[in-house]
Amino acid sequence: MANNLYTAADDQQEIAAIDKVLSEQKQAFANEPYLSAQVRIDDLQKLKSALLKHQEALVQALSEDFGCRSVDDSKMGDLMPTIMGINYAIKHIKKWMKPSKRHVGVLFQPAKAFVMYQPLGVIGIITPWNYPLFLSLGPLTTALAAGNRAMIKMSEFTPATNDVIKKLIGEIFSTDKVAVINGGPDTAAHFSAQPFDHLIFTGSTRVGKIVMAAAAKNLTPVTLELGGKSPTIIDDKINIKDAVSRFILGKTLNAGQTCVAPDYILCPSNRIDELKQALSQQFNKMYPSIVNNSDYSSIINEAQLQRLNQWLTDAKAKGAILTPLGNDSLQECLTAGKMPLTLVNNTNDDMLLMQEEIFGPLLPIVSYNHLKDAIEYINARPRPLALYLCSHDAQTQQTVLEQTHAGGVCLNDAAMHVAQDDMPFGGIGPSGMGHYHGHEGFLTFSKAKSVLKKGKINTATNAFPPYGKLIHKLIYKFFLK
Repeated sequence: MANNLYTAADDQQEIAAIDKVLSEQKQAFANEPYLSAQVRIDDLQKLKSALLKHQEALVQALSEDFGCRSVDDSKMGDLMPTIMGINYAIKHIKKWMKPSKRHVGVLFQPAKAFVMYQPLGVIGIITPWNYPLFLSLGPLTTALAAGNRAMIKMSEFTPATNDVIKKLIGEIFSTDKVAVINGGPDTAAHFSAQPFDHLIFTGSTRVGKIVMAAAAKNLTPVTLELGGKSPTIIDDKINIKDAVSRFILGKTLNAGQTCVAPDYILCPSNRIDELKQALSQQFNKMYPSIVNNSDYSSIINEAQLQRLNQWLTDAKAKGAILTPLGNDSLQECLTAGKMPLTLVNNTNDDMLLMQEEIFGPLLPIVSYNHLKDAIEYINARPRPLALYLCSHDAQTQQTVLEQTHAGGVCLNDAAMHVAQDDMPFGGIGPSGMGHYHGHEGFLTFSKAKSVLKKGKINTATNAFPPYGKLIHKLIYKFFLK
């Protein structure tokens, strides 16, 4: 399992590189402030080719960093959505770049008005450890589509993956176009304090506050992709096996180490036993074993593994009922650096796993009696990054959509809204701010610059002082009403 392998000397080297590269990128942007659509497309095509060329090395590096990272988890969760996002951007860049025509009021005619989308400059990207490929090169894709340059700070917990990404980026871009920065927490702190033209951070709410405070000193705008406790509601009519099939992959992918993984289940109180049985059956079918199963990913490092185990111990001591799924003992799994999907019911708010985002394969089950109770439970807590509803009832769907807040929603699915290229992705309140992906990513990394264009005829002179002329009286008569 991965640990921070970067020394204080490494940090000093990376900090020096940040200062040098940022200066070079700002100068390079000043020399080419508006790249053509074809240059942007060429950049993305090079990125795609490099990813496909290095895909096996990336998959191997991800597994090395995790101790065991399922090849399919890496392909489905990291590689494939990155490639899909690049393909989508390539297809739509020319359309996105077109000026948007706007209305000109009668008083200001003859004139034209439009909004042009101008690159911001240098984008800073801070990447977490759980999906280090998708969450670094995904934002890079939209930054390049918008015509920017970018610096990427990789996580200290994925050194092998970082090396491959740095190599493939170095093969296709000069550092004054795209640069990859490694290093530990000191490097990350220095990185977030730089005067980027925009900074995007993906990670915890706690660290997000620190990043935003650092960026504020430079008035750097931020996009924060945070987390939170994303609920899944099971309604009282849906077939339980059907419901389980809708959300279980979103929870078990990458062993639950996903910001949009279902964090807890809200289940009708009379269906909890049925839910636990269906979850056990489906999990055992997907993962007949865990310890020696390359399909089931490890927990990233010992610290995260111990945190999850301590949260289970805390929950049990406070009255929770724990049900580890699968055929391996919990101790065997822990020794192998893994943790089975573990159901936790009879929960209360005093338990640590009910207070913070779980970010692992623990699944609390909270009972409710009426839909309004489930909605009130969600609304009494910080707004989540995602919300999932398992229900085929149209009225139930509409009620939940209208009466809850979340960064994104899946009806009868979980986590897969993130992979939809034509939808924005982002949190709300404690789960984040701003959007990226697709067109919204292009807009995030662009300045929508308003332009009013007048020709040779200038009617404004008619309204010049001295005031009190007939024209002024007519203007006020027709427009002050």
